[in-house]
Amino acid sequence: MKFCSLYSGSSGNSIFVASEKARILIDAGLPGKHIENALKEIGESADKIDGIFITHEHSDHIKGVGVLSRKYDLPIYANGKTWSSMESMIGKIKDHNIKIIDEDEVGIKDIIVKSYSIPHDAAMPSGYIVMCENKKVSIATDLGYFSDEVKEALSESDVILLESNHDVEMLKFGPYPYPLKRRILSNVGHLSNDDCAKAILEILDDKKKKIILGHLSKTNNIPELALKTVVNVLEEAGIDCEKDISLEVAKRDIPSCYMEF
Repeated sequence: MKFCSLYSGSSGNSIFVASEKARILIDAGLPGKHIENALKEIGESADKIDGIFITHEHSDHIKGVGVLSRKYDLPIYANGKTWSSMESMIGKIKDHNIKIIDEDEVGIKDIIVKSYSIPHDAAMPSGYIVMCENKKVSIATDLGYFSDEVKEALSESDVILLESNHDVEMLKFGPYPYPLKRRILSNVGHLSNDDCAKAILEILDDKKKKIILGHLSKTNNIPELALKTVVNVLEEAGIDCEKDISLEVAKRDIPSCYMEF
C-alpha cells in the first residue's frame, strides 16, 4: 500500500491512500488545483483516483471536492447526513458520482474502506479505515475526545494519522474568541497534543506502528511542540520512541509522510 498526507491542518486536509489497484482520497479541503499539484509531486494523477471519501462537511475538508469530481468524473463517498449538509457548498455533481454510504464498508477494486463515527460538531462525522489484504491504514482527526469507537477502529493498524490539533495553553491564551476556544476544547471539538499522546498509549500493541500527527492548528500549535509533547508523554510511560513506535508530523501545505509498506 501507499500513503501520503497531501495537506493536513486547520486550513485544509487531503490524504492519499493506494493499493496495487485502487487509489482514493480522504477529503479534498483545498482548491482542486492544489490537490492536483500535490498528487503530481508524488507521481500520481487526479484522473486515476477511484473515489473521494468525505469525513464531514466543514470547508477544510470539502473545498476542492466538487471541482475534482466535475473535472475528472470522480465519485464522492459520504453518508447521507453529510451529503445533505455539503451538497449546497460543492456545486452540481453528476448523479452517478453521488455515492451515499449506507453501510459500514465500501469495496473499491482490491481495497475495503470502512467508516466509523467520530465525536465532532458536524452532521454525521466519520473517520475511515482503508484495508488491503493484511494491511490497515486509519485516519482519525477532528476528535472532541478519544472515544471507545475510535480506539477500536484504530486497533491493529499499520499506519495511523491521528489528530494533534492544539496546545491547550496556546489555545487558552491565544487570539481566538472565547466561544471558539470553548468549542475546540469541548467533546465535539479537537484533540490536543496531550490527549493525542494519551490516545497513542491506548492503542499500542505488539505491532510497531507508524503514527502521524495531523490536523495541527496554525494558530494554536507548532509542529515541534506537538511532537515533543507526545514524545515526552510516551517516554514517561516507558515507551521507547526509537524502537517501539515511529512518529512523524504531517506538514500543513506540502505533501509529507509518503510511504510504501
